[in-house]
Amino acid sequence: MTESATREQIITPDGAFSLAAAASFGFGPNTGRPRPDGDSMSLAFVADDLIHHAAAFVTQDADGVLHCSVFGDAEPDRVVDQVRRVLSLDQSGAAWAEVGGRDPVIGRLQSELRGLRPVLFHSPYEAAAWSILSQRRHRTQATAVRRRLAAAHGRVFSLSGGEVEAFPTPAELLRVGSFPSLEPQRIDRLHAVARAALDGQLDPVRLLAMAPEEAMTDLERMPGIGPTYAGLILLRSTGATDILTLGEPRLPAYVRHFYDLARPAAPGELSTLAEAWRPFRTWAGVLIRVAGDRDGVAWGPQSGGGR
Repeated sequence: MTESATREQIITPDGAFSLAAAASFGFGPNTGRPRPDGDSMSLAFVADDLIHHAAAFVTQDADGVLHCSVFGDAEPDRVVDQVRRVLSLDQSGAAWAEVGGRDPVIGRLQSELRGLRPVLFHSPYEAAAWSILSQRRHRTQATAVRRRLAAAHGRVFSLSGGEVEAFPTPAELLRVGSFPSLEPQRIDRLHAVARAALDGQLDPVRLLAMAPEEAMTDLERMPGIGPTYAGLILLRSTGATDILTLGEPRLPAYVRHFYDLARPAAPGELSTLAEAWRPFRTWAGVLIRVAGDRDGVAWGPQSGGGR
């Protein structure tokens, strides 16, 4: 039986936003993110209070306005705020468009991928848990394990778009002593993530208030979280807009392609180029990554040193 909504909320984006583009967001884990279903999107997640589960069913009308139905026991206004963060609707699309006015390449890609904004994990807690689940596993296998774990120990919401699973809360995750396909070390690391969340270490506001290097070091205190996963948590779940990701392996080759450079961009060259992207260097990196994936741009050793 379809659940009854606790709140119906209208969200009017500031600037261009496409729910269809969000639904087809082209990289990153295929879980812990909104589930597309035609012209709608279903989300189910641990609320930012880390105690309740919440869900949202989102549609977009012809005028670009979003209609968000909220489900669950969490405080509805906070749930809507969380949905805004997940869909990057808590930032100014008009200010993002100004970056395209300064940088013609970004402007062209904004036009080609109109309304695209980064789609985030539901929270740093869920991003950290995904990091542990996905280590040394194919993404589809990790996705299947996550869904089974969420169905068994979290909550399943029956929405208009179908059933969608919400991940266990930290307290629920701490009660998981064993689970198929999760070896003891991985469960211990998931427990460490749960404790870090309950201790406030994974609060998105806290992480954004820190210098990026400090936040990365802090995240790496969790067992099993190295620099790559610390970067994923910081950049893909907090709502950061202006952290330049020099560690993104595809970005140098993709920048070479779109900016017509002779070779993949060196770190110093990339940093200089990215000055025009402020205060949306993170978003610009995401836009270039999505566009490069779309175009099938070669990267890595095969991207070479010349044209």
